[in-house]
Amino acid sequence: MESRSLPVRTILVTIGLVFLAQPALAQSEAPDDDAAQEAARFARAYAALEQNYMDDVDPDQVILEGGIRGMLSALDPFSSFFNPDQFKMLQDQARGQALGFGSVLFVQPGKIVVLQTAEGSPSWRAGLGPGDEIVSVNGTRIVELDFNSLVELLQRSRSQPVTLGVIHPGKFVSEDIKLVPAEVALPTVDRSFLLASGIAYVHVSGFEGKTPQEVTDALTRLGNKGLKGILLDLRDNHGGLVDAAVATTSLFLKPDQVTLTVKGRIAPEQVQRTFQMPAHFDAPLIVLVNEDTASAAEIFAAAIEEHDRGLVVGQTTFGKGLVQSVMPLSEKCGLALTTAQYFTASGRSIQRPLPGTALTAEVNSVSAASPAAPVSAMRPAAFVTGTAARFHTDVGRPVSAGGGIVPDVPIPDRELDPWVTFVNQRGFFSSYASEYLTLHGKVTESFEPDSKILGDFKDFLSRQGIRTPEEYWSRDEDYLRLRIRAELLNLVFGLAAGDEVEVKGDPQVERALFLFDKIPFLLKAPGLKTGTASVETAK
Repeated sequence: MESRSLPVRTILVTIGLVFLAQPALAQSEAPDDDAAQEAARFARAYAALEQNYMDDVDPDQVILEGGIRGMLSALDPFSSFFNPDQFKMLQDQARGQALGFGSVLFVQPGKIVVLQTAEGSPSWRAGLGPGDEIVSVNGTRIVELDFNSLVELLQRSRSQPVTLGVIHPGKFVSEDIKLVPAEVALPTVDRSFLLASGIAYVHVSGFEGKTPQEVTDALTRLGNKGLKGILLDLRDNHGGLVDAAVATTSLFLKPDQVTLTVKGRIAPEQVQRTFQMPAHFDAPLIVLVNEDTASAAEIFAAAIEEHDRGLVVGQTTFGKGLVQSVMPLSEKCGLALTTAQYFTASGRSIQRPLPGTALTAEVNSVSAASPAAPVSAMRPAAFVTGTAARFHTDVGRPVSAGGGIVPDVPIPDRELDPWVTFVNQRGFFSSYASEYLTLHGKVTESFEPDSKILGDFKDFLSRQGIRTPEEYWSRDEDYLRLRIRAELLNLVFGLAAGDEVEVKGDPQVERALFLFDKIPFLLKAPGLKTGTASVETAK
């Protein structure tokens, strides 16, 4: 099962991890003298701990969970240790699957409502759908639990058979439904539809082996050759597999174009290039990014930008230019270890400085003899501060190095005031939608909240003890209408319907739409500096 508590969706069947390299087996090598001395010192410390600590010592907790995690945390925030359970979840995520029931849930204290079920999943086969309310899990009544207890109950229940008490919309008596967990596919293309006539919108949540095919399927379904534009949304995409990012890039670029170069202390230099794919998409392209666009998603965005294939718009990305190799260990554990850094097609690194780690300064590794040296001349894993390097796209547009990808056209995110942020976080929009459907019945897809609905929502908030300051209420009315409509459609028609409403009302998406006609000018103007196209241009 997957729970959803606005404004963030939390996946309970897996953990969110980012790794950029194919799995690599750890090599057993004889330690050097310094390493042997340190290992002996650690062994003596552990022996003293085992003999003298006030309680029995658990080796797994002290050595694996404590010692190894502490060792890795001293290096960088991306190297990680995985215990057997976490390592299995990591492997499941690499396959794009997880054990669960395949349902997305809205969760708030005392209430669980189904928003969506994945086709073919246990929930789908049992007949669960949008608007169904789960009133009990294995005999435990939901109404009696607070939020933390609910989340704990769902986590315990996700990997074992359960009996749910379910009330279907329009019914008043619960029905017992038995579910057995199974491997559930976790799509990486989670939203796709026509944003406007001939303009496809596709949101990619991560890069996995199946991502290129999912992108292909979505764009083919939306029109393929008839498309006049593609808006590829990589906001909140934390990355994934390098190979998947390169393959997805190959859907839009010509074959044999450089996407990145990987360089490490031990690993040989590797240049990754695009290749021939069964499908190819030539429509004008805009890539939408934000500060949570990272790793493999930045590789994709940089390749599109530097080969002048499309515009990158939105906010400056996270800035992660490092590669983690996944290394299985004994006892079914594993490491994700930073083994290299990558450089984009133009030779730049986008790694941002991380004070307190080995990454304390910008990664701007270039040959001392020439600031414009090719990638092959760059020093591997050299973290130095420098401003002399100059990087450009194929047609000569300047791009910046270090600190993420600066968009060609910056577009700020929607600014929410503290009051409406609070209303969002507490899930009052979903609660109101559920109450409205109970009192008034289903709505149509063309439903639009009017002034009467807003007044009803204000009364609902008042009954919950929530004050509605007039200075916020008046400025938030358009957003309130959007959120109420989206949540009602979520409960009646499923998440896809509500998501489409929210995306089309997103100011970043709305402004990006106006840029399609300007793409030829913005991509063919060598004198245009990164970021000089103002937000006003996008209006």
